Amino acid sequence: MDLSSLQAFVKVVQTGSFTRAADTLQTHKARLSRVVSDLERELGVRLLERSTRALSLTEAGREFFERAHAILGSVDDAKQAMQRVRGEPQGTLRLTCGVEFGLVAVGGWIADYLAAYPQVQVEADYTNRVVDIVHEGVDLAVRVGPLADSSLAARRLGVLDYGLYASAAYLRRHGRPASPAELAQHPQVVYAGTAPQGHWTLVRGDEQQRVKLLPRLRVNTSLAAREALQRGLGIGLLPRRVAESNELRSGLQRVLPAWSAPEVPVHAVFASARYLTPKVRAFIDLAAQQFSGAA
Repeated sequence: MDLSSLQAFVKVVQTGSFTRAADTLQTHKARLSRVVSDLERELGVRLLERSTRALSLTEAGREFFERAHAILGSVDDAKQAMQRVRGEPQGTLRLTCGVEFGLVAVGGWIADYLAAYPQVQVEADYTNRVVDIVHEGVDLAVRVGPLADSSLAARRLGVLDYGLYASAAYLRRHGRPASPAELAQHPQVVYAGTAPQGHWTLVRGDEQQRVKLLPRLRVNTSLAAREALQRGLGIGLLPRRVAESNELRSGLQRVLPAWSAPEVPVHAVFASARYLTPKVRAFIDLAAQQFSGAA
């Protein structure tokens, strides 16, 4: 039994599939199957129940997984300690983030990170699933919105602030609303993330108003909402990062600029602040710096 066998078994359990584990480890499915069978033969117990649809751990397999995962974690801790001594970002950074925010922001951070640190590689998982970063072997998650209580560590990168926008052509045809109440007279393009309860909450200083929505168009991404607004379909509430970013060149104009939606925090989430490796710390620092300098 060696560390590579433990790593193969743990990855099969984490991914739930020999095929996905083989893709992650860049090896062959048949090799991983042989490794797990050899482990079972060496240990004298069945670790996995195999079926055509899924894999599941036996009771012995569950205990072995926990111990193997702990061993690999200790090995990683030792490697990370040496990296901290050297102080140089290197190795593979495994991160996860939401699909949309990944496309809007994190992809750019990754590109700048790779350019700045030639000895690192990145494996990025863009998914709207909340990834268990500890059990799935992920170094870092970028999460938008309030954080759930957990034992994980986090650093606030910044906030997403929101404004009302429309195209110049739309405003020429229909005019500008003078107050939030007048938004009811305009077709609304609603990004679902800004209206979970069927209304927009707008704030101006200490004032707060709710705008009941009867959307002309409702979509589930801010990028789709931006495109609809560019086509002159109405007025919508968007993150400023999406509506005003130079890279996106949306051409939209701010409507009721004194009013905005409550800010939404963005955090980097990781397993432990105590054992933060240079590769993780460098990415978090870069992301925070990029965030503070962006629209």
